[in-house]
Amino acid sequence: MKFVVVVLILHFVEQNIAAEALVCQPQRSCLECLKSPGCAWCQQQAFLKPEESDERRCDSPKSLIDRNCAKSNVIDPRAETISMKDNQLNNDLENVVQLRPQSIKVKLRVGVPHEFKVEFKRAEGYPIDLYYLMDLSYSMKDDLERIKNLGQDILDTLQKVTQTVRIGFGSFVDKEKLPYVSQVGPRRRNPCPNRIDTCQPAFTFQNVLPLTNNAQEFKREVSKQKISGNLDSPEAGLDAIMQATVCQKEIKWGNVTRILVYTSDDTFHMAGDGRLAGLFQPHDGQCHLKEDGSYDGTAFDYPSVGQLSRILQGNNIQLIFAVTEKSIPAYQALSALIPQSVVGVLKDDSSNVVQLISEAYWNLSSTLLLEQDRTPPGLRVSYMSDCKDGASRNWQQRGECSGIGVNKQVDFTVRLKASECLKEPETLKIQMQGISEVLKVTVETLCDCKCGAAEENSQHCGGNGTLSCGVCSCNEGYLGQKCECKSNTDSNNDMACRQDNSSQVCSGHGSCKCGQCVCIGHFYGKFCQCDDSSCERHDNEMCNGRGSCKCGKCVCNDDYRGSACQCPTNTDMCHMKNEVFCSGQGECKCNRCVCKEGFMGEDCSLITDPSTIDKTTVIIGTSVSLIILIGVVIIIVYRVLMELYDRREYQNFLKAQQEADWNMVCLRYTLFQYSL
Repeated sequence: MKFVVVVLILHFVEQNIAAEALVCQPQRSCLECLKSPGCAWCQQQAFLKPEESDERRCDSPKSLIDRNCAKSNVIDPRAETISMKDNQLNNDLENVVQLRPQSIKVKLRVGVPHEFKVEFKRAEGYPIDLYYLMDLSYSMKDDLERIKNLGQDILDTLQKVTQTVRIGFGSFVDKEKLPYVSQVGPRRRNPCPNRIDTCQPAFTFQNVLPLTNNAQEFKREVSKQKISGNLDSPEAGLDAIMQATVCQKEIKWGNVTRILVYTSDDTFHMAGDGRLAGLFQPHDGQCHLKEDGSYDGTAFDYPSVGQLSRILQGNNIQLIFAVTEKSIPAYQALSALIPQSVVGVLKDDSSNVVQLISEAYWNLSSTLLLEQDRTPPGLRVSYMSDCKDGASRNWQQRGECSGIGVNKQVDFTVRLKASECLKEPETLKIQMQGISEVLKVTVETLCDCKCGAAEENSQHCGGNGTLSCGVCSCNEGYLGQKCECKSNTDSNNDMACRQDNSSQVCSGHGSCKCGQCVCIGHFYGKFCQCDDSSCERHDNEMCNGRGSCKCGKCVCNDDYRGSACQCPTNTDMCHMKNEVFCSGQGECKCNRCVCKEGFMGEDCSLITDPSTIDKTTVIIGTSVSLIILIGVVIIIVYRVLMELYDRREYQNFLKAQQEADWNMVCLRYTLFQYSL
């Protein structure tokens, strides 16, 4: 009990937090205010300042109370769930309860989501009604012989799940019209393809045996059946399903788990095919069985798939298609359009039909689908499933769990959200597919302002208007917040509503009435010059969350300062040493040391680390130095080479000079010898 109370308290706290998180968009009237998520209305008289407009009465509940609106005068209806019928889950077959709650009333605020819990637990031993619907066209001849002896086997298999089982039998072929069935006399009476066999005339649908728990009766009635035949391959299967579903009294369906087993070896006719036989009248979805259980299908076209799907859902019938392998693709496509239906492969002689029914029933019963019968305009319904498997779930259009056994409880969270005011309460039914139990949900929206009766010629309105929800509606010829001035006087001179000669009337944020500014929205002040939502922000919070915004400026808490309240007033982070802030090498700003150039550290006690030098500067400096170095090396090499070259040339010069001197000596000697 304590746990339940705690859960409920947490639920309502979450709801309140969610409501407060919504941003209110102010409106001029109480009615429009309540349509705005997160808004409340203050009906207190004399609540507004002279310069404030009626929109200022519409604000978040907290803001209204902070602005001195008495809590008793705040109109803020809250969403709630009222339990109308909430019986405990019960496994007793005399009083089975599988779905809880059974009836609730939900009150919603427009735009504010509201959630409630739904519990489901499939009861053990819940009774079953199974109706066996068989195609008796000639190709199913072997199957008919087999099914005559399977009634007891089907009952025995289902009795492993529940002790209360009933079984019935119906058959179908096709409409007794061309081009589906031959109209030639002998062929009409005996449609067998050869003269050796004897077939019964074709028919659309025959309720052979209503639901019974007598297996011998099932065997006896099915044994009387004869095969039939038609001209084309598709059969009147959808027609037969329709009659077996809507003829509740004739089939004797009970308020239990309802299963319809459909067996065939071929495809089906659907809406529009009847036009080939001149049948243009759409099917009316009603029961047309005669007293002998037969159905004449020549009055209507075949049913549409969508129509059949709705009828099956509305009657909580789960459908098992037991068809041969060649027809599987067609019936899988059909099953995808019909909720709570499965397809199984039937052997050519139907020998596996008992196993197929058993497996299909498990697949159907272990899959839970929770959804509403309709969605009224302006209302959105979504589901969160807790399948007890530890997997996380997202919001979906319906609740869904699979692999759920008997006696295993699953929980669903249903969320309702209204996008507009509902004209009147709407009722929808939330139901588990295949289960007859329903949760009736009546939804209404909280859009009415319960302010009491309006007061005509109210004294609060100077006797010149009607007071309703704290607002004066002035009589003709009067205006003002309290209808205090006449509209044909000069008291509404615009000059009185200007802050100076060059400014706009009411700073462009209001209108001038009775010589006073009436501000719009969240603006206020004598000239509508103030705005409590336009202050400077820090860390994405107005006034750093350390102050309040007053007329466009931050009013900081005692321990903070700055234009956005971004600076704490204490100096404990500036590391005072020797009674000097920041080691004397910086100044304390916003409780942080701002160091002088060349110093660093939390207390500016460290000399700048060379590693902190700008890498770009280092790279550029290094590159320039390298270029200069290379240039110097080139010049030095060049000078060395030039010096070597000059030295070599000089040596050559000296050598040449010596050779020239020697030749001169030789010439003189020769001349001397010659003169002798």
